[in-house]
Amino acid sequence: MPEKQQPFDPKPVLDLIANIEADLQRLKGLVEQQVEKFDPANPHNKAPDGKLTEEGVECCYRLFDEGKSRYSVAQQMKISFAAATHRFNTWRKMGGPKRQKTLLG
Repeated sequence: MPEKQQPFDPKPVLDLIANIEADLQRLKGLVEQQVEKFDPANPHNKAPDGKLTEEGVECCYRLFDEGKSRYSVAQQMKISFAAATHRFNTWRKMGGPKRQKTLLG
């Protein structure tokens, strides 16, 4: 005689999904903290010709995201005020603090 199947209980599966989601949120938080750390004085921010690298441009934009002035960004990044103004205008055109951020290497 075939064995009678137990009715499916979704609770253990839902509990497992909730635990996985919580773990993923914690992991996301840890990774986001690492992404937010950047150093305006990092030598990788500038190419040998003195222009900003992609990382340097993103670092500059993140300083603007924090509300830093063009003067402050110029000093921290060791770039001219004119270069900081150019980056500030580009940052604004890209949406300012709502722009799509890129990962720093």
